[in-house]
Amino acid sequence: MLIFSETTIDQIAVHKVGSKYNEENIRFSKSSLNLDNDIKDLLSKYFLSSFKSNEYFNFYHESDLNLNEVFHYTAKIFENPDTLFDQSVNLAKHLYENSTHPNIQGGEFYTVYFQDIDFEGDVVDAMGLFKSETRETFLKVYPTEENYAIESEQGIDIKKLDKGCLILNLEKENGFIVATVDKTNKGEDARYWIDDFLKIKQREDEYYHTENVMKMYKDFVVKQMPNEYEVERADQVDLINKSKKFFKETDNFQLEDFSEQVFEDKNLIDSFNNYKKVYESENEVQISNEFEISSSAVKKQSRVFKSVIKLDKNFHIYVHGNREYIVKGFDEKTGMNFYQVFFKEEK
Repeated sequence: MLIFSETTIDQIAVHKVGSKYNEENIRFSKSSLNLDNDIKDLLSKYFLSSFKSNEYFNFYHESDLNLNEVFHYTAKIFENPDTLFDQSVNLAKHLYENSTHPNIQGGEFYTVYFQDIDFEGDVVDAMGLFKSETRETFLKVYPTEENYAIESEQGIDIKKLDKGCLILNLEKENGFIVATVDKTNKGEDARYWIDDFLKIKQREDEYYHTENVMKMYKDFVVKQMPNEYEVERADQVDLINKSKKFFKETDNFQLEDFSEQVFEDKNLIDSFNNYKKVYESENEVQISNEFEISSSAVKKQSRVFKSVIKLDKNFHIYVHGNREYIVKGFDEKTGMNFYQVFFKEEK
């Protein structure tokens, strides 16, 4: 978890990086900015308030980590913060070279040196890279001698960060710890900020392990089980609910305990363990058998663990527990399926 209560901006450099696809250029500033504390406080809020996720990343490169441009330039700054402006020029050039997609807009590119960011008890310095692309229209109302005047201006909404990353001066040997935000480009064809400019991969921590196990389990229940067994939708929902309960009430994950508590049936446990190997191979991930469960990852994944039975276009049944209180049947007169739902009181 990131805490910014004592964080301050030490240095900041700004350049205008255009869209290479649209044949726009880069406009470099001459030096770092000299700002008063009030503006620094506003910028800190603009830059940092969007970093709320506990999902973290590392820089990587297929052959040599030092060939990752952003990692290389950032490491130089951490070694000597006085080089920030010179390295900001290199970072802006690298961003421009990766701004070749037609959806990419030009904007201001900020290179910022932060002091005193608290990450899980470690207080460290960090580098921030940010890009503002969208403009908002603001109204300026001011008095005249006899009335009021209204004018419109284009500017940046400090509550809406377009793109950003925080690079913590920790775990350099693994590619530093990186947090990122991208609120303007969601499509796979426009992931240049993460895949091309930063070139990062998810950090293999408790968030990573929790997320992967939950994704694998959901795929097994929803996709794989119907291929091996005759399974009713109510049974699938029941298994989803059992897993959600397990992850919310357990601090440490152990694969054997999880399988026994959720599946209970030996054949299902064997099928799940076999599917784990297939899932790891197909998705190129390593599912850990034991780790500390990340509550934030559980919260995020629980949103896609749907405990609902959809019946044609007429009804949805939301099942929160007690599988024995819902029974499926078939009505020969109408030739339709039905569910019986038992309850004590109606609310």
